[in-house]
Parts: sequence; C-alpha cells; structure tokens
Amino acid sequence: MFVPTLEIPHLCTQCHDYPCVESCPVNALDIDEETSAVIVDRDLCISCGNCIESCPGRIPFLHPGDNKATICDLCGGDPQCVKICQQGLWDTLRTVPKTPTVDYKLYAKRPEEITESLAKGMYGDAAKELW
Repeated sequence: MFVPTLEIPHLCTQCHDYPCVESCPVNALDIDEETSAVIVDRDLCISCGNCIESCPGRIPFLHPGDNKATICDLCGGDPQCVKICQQGLWDTLRTVPKTPTVDYKLYAKRPEEITESLAKGMYGDAAKELW
C-alpha cells in the first residue's frame, strides 16, 4: 500500500512471451495451461529476483514470509479477489477472457505508477501530500 486508503491489487498481465518465466535460472516458474497464470514452485525458487527485474510491470515480489517469488496464480481459475469485489458491489475487478492477439505488455505498469495515477484521480492535488 503506497498511499494510505488505496490498496490496489497489482496483477500479472500474462505477457505473450512471459519474460519472468524465461528469466528464471532454476525453472521455478511455469505457466498454467488452463488459466495462463504464472505458477511459482516455491521449493525451486532461489529468491534471485530475476523474475521481478524482467517483468515490465515489476509485478512479482519476494514474499516477506519466506522470501520466495510471489505472483498471483488466479486461485486456480477462480480468483477470490474478483468474487469479493463483486459481492461487495465495488465492481472494479472482473475476469476477462485472454485474447491471443493482444500484446499484454502494453498493459503492464509498475505498481507505483498505477497507485500514483489512482491517487491523483481520487485526491487531486492533495495526492502529492499522500505520496
């Protein structure tokens, strides 16, 4: 949470070429064939951070609990964040089918960029004080 009151999920855009998977020196990352989500084998992960550096949105992070790479796995195709968002009637998260003709790197933004943009939209000039 970069700005108090703005907790924004930063999700993998599932780039067509998966640079994070390609960058892993120990093959700890794989792609779920059904959901296209990146799956982290925590037993293999050596916490090198290559996946973070290679990601255009810098979405993977090293979990503070075990220092292993962490990437949303879409809850096996049933993302709980989307369920809660819909149940809460916020209607800001939803699942959409992946289109093979789209280069998803175009949508990848760093978490800081997304939060700063949202803060400016919500708080205007006062966002500078929060950031």
